[in-house]
Amino acid sequence: MRKKIPEFQNEDEEFEFWSKADTTEYFDWSKAKHVKFPNLKPTLRTISIRLPVAMLEDLKVLANQRDVPYQSLMKIFLAERMAQERPVKRRRA
Repeated sequence: MRKKIPEFQNEDEEFEFWSKADTTEYFDWSKAKHVKFPNLKPTLRTISIRLPVAMLEDLKVLANQRDVPYQSLMKIFLAERMAQERPVKRRRA
């Protein structure tokens, strides 16, 4: 008999629970299926970052040339670099 999943008040509470829980006590993973959720939006978190004024101004110029908000351009640059640094993962077909 599998354990019942508790009710959560918010996403943070649920995250805390699942970060410590053994999922095999709640799910039979032998019956799991691969699915895709193409329309899900990722959870976002606001952060503060200190940048030299000149770097921020250069970023704004580059963003303006590309007709995108500078914060979006920062995310693009960061994602590209992270993809370069991260080990290559094999994708399942």
